[in-house]
Amino acid sequence: MRRTLSRRIIYAGALLVALSGSFISFEKPAPAAQKPPVFDVITISAAITPPIAEYILQSIDEAAKSNAEGLIIRLDTPGGLDLAMRDIAKGILNSSIPVIVYVSPSGARAASAGVIITVAAHIAAMAPGTNIGAAHPVGLGIGGGTDKTMSRKVENDAVAYVRGIAGKRGRSEEWVEKAVRKSESITAEEALRLKVVDFVSTDLNQLLSQVGGREVLLAAGKKVLRTKEAVLNDKKMGIRPKVLSALSDPNIAYILLLVGLAGLYFELSNPGVILPGVIGGISLIMAFFAMQTLPVNYAGVALILFSIILFIAEIKVVSHGILTVGGIISLVIGSLMLFQTPDPALRISWGVLIPAVAVTSLFFIAVIAIAVKAQLRPRQGGQEGMQGEEGIATTDIHAEGKALIHGEHWNAISDTPVTRGSKIRVIHVENLKVKIEPIEQ
Repeated sequence: MRRTLSRRIIYAGALLVALSGSFISFEKPAPAAQKPPVFDVITISAAITPPIAEYILQSIDEAAKSNAEGLIIRLDTPGGLDLAMRDIAKGILNSSIPVIVYVSPSGARAASAGVIITVAAHIAAMAPGTNIGAAHPVGLGIGGGTDKTMSRKVENDAVAYVRGIAGKRGRSEEWVEKAVRKSESITAEEALRLKVVDFVSTDLNQLLSQVGGREVLLAAGKKVLRTKEAVLNDKKMGIRPKVLSALSDPNIAYILLLVGLAGLYFELSNPGVILPGVIGGISLIMAFFAMQTLPVNYAGVALILFSIILFIAEIKVVSHGILTVGGIISLVIGSLMLFQTPDPALRISWGVLIPAVAVTSLFFIAVIAIAVKAQLRPRQGGQEGMQGEEGIATTDIHAEGKALIHGEHWNAISDTPVTRGSKIRVIHVENLKVKIEPIEQ
């Protein structure tokens, strides 16, 4: 009897456990729908400079922190600085998220530094009508050149660097070497055929459909790209990177330098005006910041400063225009040497150089002319200012008498007798007496 009861209790307990498990399984919520992947998108349409490198690296970090599926860089660049390019390539190679470089829109290019950045990407794509190449290292040394031995060293270093990156990404090492050694450039279709890039895409939507399911190698391991129903988060460049990028333009840096020097010159020659000094100081500080990010030839800076010294000296020294001519010549040569580099992206354009030199030269010539004219103008006050002034004799003047000049009564002397009421002219002032002469009617 007891055995039967205990068996019933065991059966009832097992049934209760089974029922509770089934209820738990029924009440378990369904798994949440997976969120669509998000790709951050940034646009680079400028020369590669330290502010641009900082912006790209910051964008990679922000995309990683927001758990984005990847970062897409729309690239259009004529090239740029080697150090900035290497910082970008290093950031891409060590990124924790996939980085896609897309050379677009049609008509864009990835030249010089842009080649290495494109090759370093996890996915490289180009739009139809774009080109890539011409990666020979340029702008070496202080004057933009160097000896043959150093040139070969730098070239070989660049070749080894880009071949290493291309090999890591499975891209054509032979072509990237030609791009460095022979400045070879190819179209998007040729780049795809030579396995320099992975895709030729007309737009971002086609690019995402092409890369969907592709496996990429990240610093932490392999990852398969999810692009189904992907969301594109187009991120605009903030104010700070925009300002820093603009200041890194050699044309803007050059104009800021000239405006700064002109403002300080005007303030020093006319103390107390204040506004030119404030504008000049701010412009010079921004120009000096820009020069930290550009390959500046300091001999060019010295020549520009020397031209300002010559302009100032023209006011103090009678050189009959020789110092002014020397200042203009020094300004022109210094401007040509300021950013002397074969890379067009880092040179001052002729459209900026010629007007800037002309306006600056005319400004200093005008200031010099005004200053010289003021020095040559007769004095308006004091004893010297009385010479040549006219008045009326208030008494008869034989040896001495009184005269009214500029509303003031003066003791007057004359070698010629002057009758009262006659018009007189001051010859000069002697011991607080004016020596006069009659004006013939």
